[in-house]
Amino acid sequence: MNTDIIGLNAGAVWTVLDTAVAMDTKQLKKDAKLKNDRELYAALGWLAREGKIKFEETPEGLIVSLVQDK
Repeated sequence: MNTDIIGLNAGAVWTVLDTAVAMDTKQLKKDAKLKNDRELYAALGWLAREGKIKFEETPEGLIVSLVQDK
């Protein structure tokens, strides 16, 4: 995996989240068509570093959503 692939995966994750209010990581990985958790978490790290997503810990797991523009 290289930065080009991580960037493409981040775009796929962002696109999925743009059509949903919030999503758990299992569904997000499936909808973004990522192969494994490593791809998902690298993409989430990319988007988090850019300040584009936020995380919420729940008893059911980690919920991810886009940061709303102000």
